[in-house]
Amino acid sequence: MMTANEKAARKKKVMHVVMWIVLLVLFICFIIPFLLVIINVFKTKADITSNPLSLVGNHGFTLDNFPAAMEKMNFWVVFGNSFIITVSATVLTIVVSSMTAFVIVRNRKWPACKLLFALMVASMVIQFQVLMVPLVSVYGGILGVLNHRLTLILMHIGFSVSMATFMFHGAIHTNIPLELEEAATIDGCSRWATYWKIVFPLLKPTIATVAIIDAMGFWNDYLLPSLVLTSKDLYTIPIATQAFYGTYSTDIGLVMAALLLAMLPILLMYIFLQRYIVEGVTSGAVKG
Repeated sequence: MMTANEKAARKKKVMHVVMWIVLLVLFICFIIPFLLVIINVFKTKADITSNPLSLVGNHGFTLDNFPAAMEKMNFWVVFGNSFIITVSATVLTIVVSSMTAFVIVRNRKWPACKLLFALMVASMVIQFQVLMVPLVSVYGGILGVLNHRLTLILMHIGFSVSMATFMFHGAIHTNIPLELEEAATIDGCSRWATYWKIVFPLLKPTIATVAIIDAMGFWNDYLLPSLVLTSKDLYTIPIATQAFYGTYSTDIGLVMAALLLAMLPILLMYIFLQRYIVEGVTSGAVKG
């Protein structure tokens, strides 16, 4: 007969194995599409169509898809547009939201700060699709400010600043004691200098988390840029990939080459910042 402790340990071990099996299945389901892109990007269109699961096509290994895709989508122009928009929107979102969160946390007794934070949290539940028609009607038909990079950057900031402020709010409230700021004030630091020299450097994990989440969203976004940008010279990478889809045929090899080129910058960014992700997400989870 097993004791109660042995039964509990056995049950815990079984649950642990089941959890790992479920996670392994989910990982395989997630990684298979990515592996298919890697495999098929080095094949000709005929080989992809005839046997997309083979490691090497009948016509052998080819790199022709990459230069052809870059030329057709005007890669360096659209890459530059995506880079400018993503970096600008991400940096401005981090600066604006972190400063907003700092003011709200340190003045949380003010009714105005409570109201502002409540409105920002409430705005997080509003879907972008609800605002699509008003955005196009107001900014395009009335103000006439569509088809500009700056307009898209400001819209990205507007849609992402609430979530970023919420994350910075938890990080500042939990991890940065007020005594640090008081000591800096005694040493002669102004409020501005205290924030940039004391508070902001301590937010590195949250900054990395917000940066990767927002940068991925901005870089891969298709719907908002397609509504704002109408000139081909301003296209971002997701919009430019539509050049490969024809009415009667689609060159899958070029599409996969374009998708691989599009995902590489974000993938590299994630690899360099991944050690901060979990720490940044959980930094405001426990109230101190």
